Amino acid sequence: MTAQSKTTTPTPRERAIGCLLGGAIGDALGAPIEFDSISEIRSQFGLNGLTHFAPAYGRVGAITDDTQMTLFSAEGLIRAQARWADRGLVNLAWIVWRAYCRWLITQGGPDIEDADLGSAESGWLITNEVLHSQRAPGTTCLSALESRRWGKPDDPINDSKGCGGVMRVAPAGIASPTDRAFTSGAEMAAITHGHPSGYLAAGAFAVMISEIMAGSDISHAVNGARAQLVEHPHSEETVSALDAAVDLAARGVPSPEDLEGLGGAWVAEEALAIGVACALVATDVRDGLVLAVNHGGDSDSTGSITGNLLGARDGLAGLPPDLLSELEARELIEQVANDLADVFIDDKKLPYERYPTY
Repeated sequence: MTAQSKTTTPTPRERAIGCLLGGAIGDALGAPIEFDSISEIRSQFGLNGLTHFAPAYGRVGAITDDTQMTLFSAEGLIRAQARWADRGLVNLAWIVWRAYCRWLITQGGPDIEDADLGSAESGWLITNEVLHSQRAPGTTCLSALESRRWGKPDDPINDSKGCGGVMRVAPAGIASPTDRAFTSGAEMAAITHGHPSGYLAAGAFAVMISEIMAGSDISHAVNGARAQLVEHPHSEETVSALDAAVDLAARGVPSPEDLEGLGGAWVAEEALAIGVACALVATDVRDGLVLAVNHGGDSDSTGSITGNLLGARDGLAGLPPDLLSELEARELIEQVANDLADVFIDDKKLPYERYPTY
């Protein structure tokens, strides 16, 4: 496999696969240093920081809850589309909430039963043992799901703006046209994160992915997302973070210290800002990911966001082959990406056993 040629435009399917695998590579690259300062990272890996996979969670190339929840986001979207096809009506957030309840089960949480639906534990994705590993899952995601209710932008479940909402919604951008991606991404994040910055950043990120899927470059995708973002109440904080990212990227490749000026990425608007700044200056996926994880903040989430953006831009062929070959659950992630493409790009139905309808 070679790097994506600049003269070759990826197909929408190649972009979808590149988006999910690129996000997973960034997630796995940042996992070993997620809680380290830049001085600690340089002390361990040298002045250039971490440039290749290092062991985390007992193996090299280990994914975290970021990728796990992204896959369950994809499952929820596929099931929602199946319900729409079967019944002509759907509540996207409710069905995605049920998918996140299945993720909760993989993390040792309770089975959230429904009076009409019964157990949440059904379907194909939850049977994959690799998703049952606990990889520092976000406490907000866990507590929100354990409450047995799901949040909405107009009925928030809490006041959290942690990055656990934005880091998982790239599938919404793959599945949604640009005029619906914002609502889908925001509603999916609001299930667990009730602060406006927590779900508006996710809406903007979904628009960026949707724009790139349609062929926009990253700069135009960011501009398109910003144009939608400013139309929403309480978006000032996220707009400011996004503008700071664009301004930083315009000055050239930022240092880790420059990136830390955008924040620690533990909250949604900061994680999005760092991911965007790195994607805007990246010449290829590897450069962007190395830049995105080497800072004293939430390295796996910023790596994941940057990888989603660059993977959607460059497609499967643009991903670093050495990192791809060592990535945990590579085949599973690629299967889910292909399933998304089957349903939302090629309009195919999937076997009931894989993604049963509600």
